[in-house]
Amino acid sequence: MLRILCLQQWFSLSDPGVEEAIYDRNSFQKFLKLDLLSSPVPDETTILKFRHCLEKHQLFEKIFSEINRHLDEKGLLMKAGTIVDATLIAAPSSTKNKTKKRDAEMSSTKKSGKWHFGMKAHIGADSSSGIVHSLTATTAKDHDITQME
Repeated sequence: MLRILCLQQWFSLSDPGVEEAIYDRNSFQKFLKLDLLSSPVPDETTILKFRHCLEKHQLFEKIFSEINRHLDEKGLLMKAGTIVDATLIAAPSSTKNKTKKRDAEMSSTKKSGKWHFGMKAHIGADSSSGIVHSLTATTAKDHDITQME
């Protein structure tokens, strides 16, 4: 599951996107050490639940830091320059659910004159290789500059 998470981050894939890519790309199957004839591919819901479990226990950043440390030790992580992107991730703003409330971890923000409800993923990538080296998630209202060193 950790390898799937890495592929998802490195190739900017959604949960359904990474599931589909695993079926389609032999290189992904080799990286995951997965034989489609004998092992099932985790579905998008399983991938989502795994990521949420890591976030719940505050392990996502720790694991990502350890992976980056390992890549850096091997000389595989470039640090000459960083490109930072903040991506809005939409969430339902409706209160038509069991609790009759909006998700407390989400918020509203205005971008290009339009209001959006959800969260932001702040992604740092090496400028020459495009390899993702950092990721933080915040509410949508948090300004992008607060996530940069």
